[in-house]
Amino acid sequence: AGEVTRTHPGKSKYCLLPRVTFLFLLIVTLVFFGYTSLTLRSQKLESVLAGVSMPVRADHLQAVNVSRMVYLQPDLLLVSREDALVMTPWLAPIVWEGTFNIEILNEQFWLQNATIGLTVFAVEKYVEFLTLFLETAEAYFMVGHRIKYYVFTDQPDDVPLIKLRDGRQMVIIEIQSHARRMQVISNFSQERFLGEADYLVCMDVDMKFSDHVGVEILSSLFGTLHPGYYGVKRSNFPYERRPQSQAYIPEDEGDFYYTGTLFGGSVPEVHRLTKACHQAIMIDQASDIEAMWKDETYLNKYLLHHKPTKVLSPEYMWDKQLLLLPMVMQKVTSDDLIHQPARLEWCQRPQTAFLWLWPLSELQGA
Repeated sequence: AGEVTRTHPGKSKYCLLPRVTFLFLLIVTLVFFGYTSLTLRSQKLESVLAGVSMPVRADHLQAVNVSRMVYLQPDLLLVSREDALVMTPWLAPIVWEGTFNIEILNEQFWLQNATIGLTVFAVEKYVEFLTLFLETAEAYFMVGHRIKYYVFTDQPDDVPLIKLRDGRQMVIIEIQSHARRMQVISNFSQERFLGEADYLVCMDVDMKFSDHVGVEILSSLFGTLHPGYYGVKRSNFPYERRPQSQAYIPEDEGDFYYTGTLFGGSVPEVHRLTKACHQAIMIDQASDIEAMWKDETYLNKYLLHHKPTKVLSPEYMWDKQLLLLPMVMQKVTSDDLIHQPARLEWCQRPQTAFLWLWPLSELQGA
C-alpha cells in the first residue's frame, strides 16, 4: 500500500498565521515607503520646474515686476532679409539691420544684469582719436546698459575726461607704447576682466559711432565682416599664404574675412582667442615671420577653426573712403526710405589699405 500523509487542519491554521502576518506587514511597509518616495520625487520635480532648489518661506517671498512686452508676433513664413545671407553654415546668425528686435534683446540682457567691457588702445599719436571715440560711444554704444571703458594708453594724462552716463565707468590703464594688444587683452582677461565684466568688445580707437550699436552684437564669440572683402572670393582674401606661418590659410579654405577692428565675446572666450593669437604671433616672430595685417591675420586664422557664434555684417564697420555704398550696406528707415550711413566709420585709414580709397584729406574734412 502506498504511504498516506495526513493533513491536520487545526495545526495548519496556526502554522500559516505567522506567514500571513509577516506578508501583511511587508506589504504595508512597502506601500508606506513607496508613497513617501513618490511624494518627495513629486515635490522635487515641482521645485525644478519652478526654478527653485529649496523651500521658500512665505514671509520671504518678493514680487518680481516684469514689464509687459508688446510687439508683432514673429512670422515663420516672413524672410527678414532677402538681399543678404542671415545665417552661416554653422548656424550662427549674421546680424543685419532688420533681423532683430532691440527691445526684446535689451530686456533679456537687463535680466542678466550684464556688464560690458569695451577695450580700446590709444598709444602715441592715436591718443588724438580718443575724444571723438568716447563722445560718440556715449551717444550710441550700448545705451541703457552697464559699461566699463578700458582705455589702454602710454599717455594717461592726455585721456579726455568725458561726461559718462549713469552706470558707466572709464578705467585708464597705463601701458608701454610697444605693448602687444593681443597679449595685453589676454593677460587682463585672466587677471581682471573675469571679475568685472561678462562680455568684452575689442575695438580700434580711430573710429567713430554714427548709429546705435547695442546688445544685438553680443554672443560667446563674435567677429565682424570686413567691408572691403564681404563680396570677394576667399582665394582673394588677404589671408597669410606662407605655409611656414602659424596664420597660414590655403586658398581653398576660409569662410569670411573678418576685420580686426571689432571683435569680442564672453570674457573666457576672448581670453582664449587673444592668448592663442599672441602665442602664434610669438612663434612666427621667432622664425622672422611678420604677417602683413598683424593681429587681424591671426584673428582670421583663429576664427576659421573656432567658428564665431555670431557674425556682424559690414554695416557695423564701414569705410567712408570706399567709393560706393551698396544698397545692402545701408540702413533703411521704414517711414521715408531715407538711406542712412553705417553704424561705425573709420576716422583714419592708411591709403594703402584698398585700391579704391578716397584721399585721406577728403575724409578728414568730411
